[in-house]
Amino acid sequence: MKFVYLFQEGGADLKNLLGGKGGNLCEMTKLKLPVPQGFVVSTEACLDYYEKGMLTDEVKNQILTALEKVEKQTNRTFGDGENPLLLSI
Repeated sequence: MKFVYLFQEGGADLKNLLGGKGGNLCEMTKLKLPVPQGFVVSTEACLDYYEKGMLTDEVKNQILTALEKVEKQTNRTFGDGENPLLLSI
């Protein structure tokens, strides 16, 4: 199951899955508005967390994979002291 969507993968039509803000960020990205690169953790991942009481390895791996893709797109590294990738949650 897909739990994490890069902004370019989603859209306003997926608001139930990505939430209003997530869906709109994806839509703005598709419209080529100046939105920083990023990803959305879906509502399905939240439901999975509530059901299991923890983040599963599948969700964690999808988040880390998305983070790596955003790092490559931006030429920045999360946690780097000199050229950090900043994320908004």
